[in-house]
Amino acid sequence: MSLFTVSTEKEKALLERMASLGVAESDLRETFVRSSGPGGQKVNKTSSCVQLVHVPTGLSVKCQRERSQAVNRFLARRLLLDRIERLQKGVVEAEKERAEKIRRQKRKRSKRAKEKMLEGKRRQSEKKGFRAKVPRNGE
Repeated sequence: MSLFTVSTEKEKALLERMASLGVAESDLRETFVRSSGPGGQKVNKTSSCVQLVHVPTGLSVKCQRERSQAVNRFLARRLLLDRIERLQKGVVEAEKERAEKIRRQKRKRSKRAKEKMLEGKRRQSEKKGFRAKVPRNGE
């Protein structure tokens, strides 16, 4: 029996991925909530939004992309596995490092650092000025 209304290949791939990442179905806490946004009466009557929480890591995901609850269950699991995989592979640390690097680059320089940088630029422009073509006698 199929858990989700997706092809058996996709479901099998999802279950294999869960096993490879060490995520068991018992680790997940699943709740169904009413979706928000456009949809009118259909959205107000059915709980098609799926909220998944991976208890060991505390990661949570909400999915209301499709109108079908079963498809949203599948998509929510995929999203959660993506996040768990990133967490395990240390991509999160790399992203934090990159964000910190950008923050440092955008931070306002101190007056002394600014003067030092401008002095370096002045020296470089003088060097480039010496590279200009020297006019010959006939030109």
